[in-house]
Amino acid sequence: MATLLHLDSAVFPQGSASREVTAAFVETWREQHPDGKVIYRDLAAEPLPHLNAEAAAAGVAHPLRGELAAELAAADAVLIGAPMYNFTIPSTLKAWLDHVIVVGHNVGPDSPVAGTPITVVASRGGSYAAGTPREDAEFVQNYLEKLLTSMFAAEVDFIVPELTLAHSNPQMAELIPLADSSRAKALSDASEKAKALASRLAA
Repeated sequence: MATLLHLDSAVFPQGSASREVTAAFVETWREQHPDGKVIYRDLAAEPLPHLNAEAAAAGVAHPLRGELAAELAAADAVLIGAPMYNFTIPSTLKAWLDHVIVVGHNVGPDSPVAGTPITVVASRGGSYAAGTPREDAEFVQNYLEKLLTSMFAAEVDFIVPELTLAHSNPQMAELIPLADSSRAKALSDASEKAKALASRLAA
């Protein structure tokens, strides 16, 4: 029985592009893998405290850090909703990362997380793709890919619904067709990736 660790970090429970896509992923995962287990953390609804000196010094012996590290180690796959806020990830997700990364316990090529497939839904209000004016301000994919691969030796994949503000920002009205296309692709990618992972882990 495979275990999926699912994290959401979008501030708003409704109308969130990242939450919509992670929900589609989980729905397909459950359909394809009914015997699987899903561990869910809503980091916005129940935020973790920032890492302090006591927790940092205690490492995995700290109750919260030990619990989070155990959840991650037990996961056969990880799903992270990571909307872009002010050019980077939400502080709640950063707090989770600071707690769960424990040098000497789960960092490096021999990490219990090594090889674990991690799917990140990196939504954003505009576009930061290669060739766009804001390409140099993309600090979500670049940051998470570097961190998750170098710290955990994890297998990282991204789903990127973009232009999510097109329907609410009049200045982006002409981009609505592109936004709708991006949303549809993200939802399709979520279902396909969930189906492929469920099949792979069930084999």
